[in-house]
Amino acid sequence: MRMTRYAAVAVALAGLLTLTACGSNSSSSSSSGSSGGSSGGKNGTVGVILPETATSARWEGFDRPMLTKALNAAGFDADVENAQGDVQKFSSLADGMIAKGVKVLVIASINSEVGNAVANKAHKAGIPTIDYDRLNLGGSSDYYVSFDNVKVGELQGQAVADALKSKPGGQVIEIEGAPTDNNATLFHQGEENVLKPLYDAGTLKLVASQAIDGWDNQKGGQVFEQLLTGNGNKVDGVVAANDGLAGAIVTVLKKNGLNGKVPVTGQDATTDGLKAILRGDQYMTVFKPIQQEADSAAKLAVALAKGDKAAADAIATQSSQDPKGNRTVKSVLLTPQTVTKDNVKMVVDQGYVTAADLCSGDVSADCTQLGIK
Repeated sequence: MRMTRYAAVAVALAGLLTLTACGSNSSSSSSSGSSGGSSGGKNGTVGVILPETATSARWEGFDRPMLTKALNAAGFDADVENAQGDVQKFSSLADGMIAKGVKVLVIASINSEVGNAVANKAHKAGIPTIDYDRLNLGGSSDYYVSFDNVKVGELQGQAVADALKSKPGGQVIEIEGAPTDNNATLFHQGEENVLKPLYDAGTLKLVASQAIDGWDNQKGGQVFEQLLTGNGNKVDGVVAANDGLAGAIVTVLKKNGLNGKVPVTGQDATTDGLKAILRGDQYMTVFKPIQQEADSAAKLAVALAKGDKAAADAIATQSSQDPKGNRTVKSVLLTPQTVTKDNVKMVVDQGYVTAADLCSGDVSADCTQLGIK
């Protein structure tokens, strides 16, 4: 199929990366440049700080170009920087943007502590802030743009419940994301909304639930193997918080002759995750169209940059609870989508994965059967 501009960017980036961790599940990239000075800034500059590239190619492959294009189209420069997982760099990047006088600061933080510190500095300078993708607990950002992360978990939990309907008492292992990432907490909350009643009723059995520091795929695979071994190599379903962790889990299942027999969830609709679904090694993933997130954040930033709070409130019509800060944050919460083998083509059709990348090797026949070309 014809690649979109953004898919092409992602493919080019992916060629430089080795798959390891969460998000789009590609490892460290050398990209850390700025989109500052981009054309179209007659209305001023919006600053954006992205968190890293070590665990996700999405930030450079999708968020950066999509946010830049949307802000430029509205007549703003987009100063987009990546902190490369360094909290000190994150803070110094923010200091530079604040000193430069950006109209709005969009924060995709590494953790809540640095995100909150940056938001507080910006507010002292009279600059509104938007938490992007991750809500900073105990923070002060004016607005929040993300996907409905509880819903993400509910989709994962429902997938396991559906896959194990014919296995009463089926044993489930949960491998969750980083405990410092509020999104991971919300994913787990959604999963438990579906699965806990089944555990309580004995319909399914929870073997163990383990969070993985830093969304580290290698660690996730090791933890899963330990839990599997401790349970006599018995497991009927696995909740994996994203495709990177799912891939590590599938590797362990293969070692034990269990791949394709045990449904495994995922998230992010990565190329490797989708390939695993086509092979039958992964049961599902959750697709989050990043274009919608970037466009929503850009529209919100433009309204705030123009001082139009009413317009901003009309965009952020939902709300999120910050239990640490005991506050309600005006939000844009977008709808995630379940992807199984039957609708993998949707992700390709929308340009987030190319048919050329997805359909190479041992899954080419599956692609042909599904009409992916």
